[in-house]
Amino acid sequence: QVQLVESGGGLVQTGDSLRLSCAASGRTFSTYYMGWFRQAPGKEREFVAAIRWSGGSTYYAESVKGRFTISRDNAKNTVYLQMNSLKPEDTAVYYCAGKSFPSNYYYQNYNTWGQGTQVTVSS
Repeated sequence: QVQLVESGGGLVQTGDSLRLSCAASGRTFSTYYMGWFRQAPGKEREFVAAIRWSGGSTYYAESVKGRFTISRDNAKNTVYLQMNSLKPEDTAVYYCAGKSFPSNYYYQNYNTWGQGTQVTVSS
């Protein structure tokens, strides 16, 4: 069984930066995509970013493009989300997820999910 553990969330001000980490442990599967999603209070969970584990192609939601960067460290089985120029509307619980099959990265049918980490951006 694979476990994903996120870290790096916190309370920051508008314009600040944060880097989220997601470490995979246990019986890691053959990863196709690693993704970040977020869920704000009263809203549905939404796609933020994804990375193709082999090759490193990256994909972003329009709302974060140019501000967020997803990356991975294959040796550490870790994926990162560098978040710059944070805005109050980025406030949410951020979830890391892993997918072992070539379904669209945008779809939320990921195999494994982390517990989430809170990001709060004050104005």
